[in-house]
Amino acid sequence: MRRLLPLFLLLLAARPLSADVAASVAGPLTQDAFVSSLTRELTAHFNLEGDLQLELLRVWTPPQLVARDWQVIITEYPSVAASAMLLRCRILADGNPATEATITLRASHWRDAWVARQPLTHGATFDPALLEARRVDLFRDRDALPAAVGDQTFIFARAVNSGRTVTWRDIARRPLVKKGDMVEVSAAEGTLSITMKALALQSGAQGEAVTLRNLESRKDFTAFVVDENRVQVRF
Repeated sequence: MRRLLPLFLLLLAARPLSADVAASVAGPLTQDAFVSSLTRELTAHFNLEGDLQLELLRVWTPPQLVARDWQVIITEYPSVAASAMLLRCRILADGNPATEATITLRASHWRDAWVARQPLTHGATFDPALLEARRVDLFRDRDALPAAVGDQTFIFARAVNSGRTVTWRDIARRPLVKKGDMVEVSAAEGTLSITMKALALQSGAQGEAVTLRNLESRKDFTAFVVDENRVQVRF
């Protein structure tokens, strides 16, 4: 037993450091860690969904320090997220200022977007079965329609060829009220509620304001679309 004890202690000392111990060891700020911090900051600031990828356009010189805790704080953001961005940041080493830098970046923003499987006709109801998701760089294809968007409340506002990326301009809300139709109008104030019929002078989707005409008084008024051929006057 006495012979085994020194061997056991030697093996214990040779074990790799645990994650907690390793994390407390001071070290330099690597370029990968620096870029990862910038990516997190920019993603949160611009509320980006998808995968933001950054590339430094200039040679980056890290602070000539070692620290257990590195922080990268962006002090001046670009006005918009784009394929080329210029920003300023402050780097803290264990909570103490280490350096400030102006950084030039090349960026891409990858996200799934809709692509037409087959030709899509004008006025057709939006149907994901007619589409497929494909990764695109939204900084290059800014009008591309993300695959998280789209349901049967939309229609295609124009024809789309097979294989083309669907854009925001290709879709529109399906009109629940159509110009020339008779619609039901409701209005309520307090406990008083009335309904009537009116002529729609324009088409509108849910939530949109449309102009209607009272057939008795011939006066025009505005109401909001709430359902199929139903509108509501709001006071």
